[in-house]
Amino acid sequence: MARLLNKVAIITGAASNPGLGYASAVRFAQEGAKLVITDIDMDGLAAAEKDLVALGAEVLAMEQNVVDEYRWQEVVDATVERFGSLDILVNNAGIALLRPISEYTTADYDLQMDVNIRSVFFGCRKALPAMIASGGGSIVNMSSVAGLRGLPGVSVYGIAKAGVQNLAKTIAMEHAADGIRCNSVHPGLIDTNIQNDARRDNYDEFVKIGESVPWGRMGFPEEVANCVLFLASDEANYVTGTELVVDGGLMAK
Repeated sequence: MARLLNKVAIITGAASNPGLGYASAVRFAQEGAKLVITDIDMDGLAAAEKDLVALGAEVLAMEQNVVDEYRWQEVVDATVERFGSLDILVNNAGIALLRPISEYTTADYDLQMDVNIRSVFFGCRKALPAMIASGGGSIVNMSSVAGLRGLPGVSVYGIAKAGVQNLAKTIAMEHAADGIRCNSVHPGLIDTNIQNDARRDNYDEFVKIGESVPWGRMGFPEEVANCVLFLASDEANYVTGTELVVDGGLMAK
């Protein structure tokens, strides 16, 4: 079943494999979507594009620094020019610097806020007019369990990801009349490159959190991607302004 047949989707941060953006792009391709994938890693993006084309997808790969507001407009314009509409936006690009708050610098704070929330605001704001012109759509903002409650070592990351959740709720209320849904996805410990980097930065805290997952293991990117796919699809037509937690039961404790 082609759940996204001929739907046009932008997915940011799609180059990293294993990664949530890459896995989401693969699932979207398998379900018939036309894809615009973006990243700052052009080598990784080229490899991702090759994989998606091999799955039969129409793909436009674009270099994008998601913190650049004007580049966002160029990405949206290029999407509409190439495919004629914009139906889905997955704000996935992110960065995680995990350390005690006493060790954060102002530069660390600015970087995480820029990439993890400012870019999401830019993406939503630039995509909304194109989605309205297309008759509606779905925005999926990648947050984190760190945006739901305080966790050791993730203070600034958590602040930004909580903002992502709140932004999704606000857009859901403001644009329901336009036929636009907006939700946030909150992964726990997932086996991705960004998690591996974070684990190196703060190994002891990472191990403690990992041992507390009721399901007994880290999640796989494909398990998160399946949830992103659901929220992007018409199967989630009555789902908006909510958060979908994908964490093996971590937040249930």
